[in-house]
Amino acid sequence: MFGSSYPLLDLFWTMLWFFLFFIWIWLMIMVFGDIFRSHDMGGFAKAIWVIFIIIVPYLGIFIYLIARGSSMHERAAQAAQREKQVFDDYVRQTAGGSGGTADQLAKLADLKDRGVLTDAEFEAQKAKILS
Repeated sequence: MFGSSYPLLDLFWTMLWFFLFFIWIWLMIMVFGDIFRSHDMGGFAKAIWVIFIIIVPYLGIFIYLIARGSSMHERAAQAAQREKQVFDDYVRQTAGGSGGTADQLAKLADLKDRGVLTDAEFEAQKAKILS
């Protein structure tokens, strides 16, 4: 019943157009992301590109890819590098950025040697660090 009114070739064409539509949407997202990620363009230039892409979407995307497509990868790589650096800094800070266990024990021993900590306090802090 359904197969006779909707041939297999029509199903393939529908799938093709469906995927092309989503590829087009993805291209628009990538281009808009690149426009706003770009630090070498001012606000006015970004606004012009956005308006151009909204008014004439196909032509706008293609012209943007031709004019600025070669540096899109560089901007994406720089953004990924910045995100990685922020994440690494957060992990270092959260994990106790003051160094490793050996550094903490050395600081504790220095405090004990200067007389700031008693033997009991030193042992308690040492046990806390090593646990």
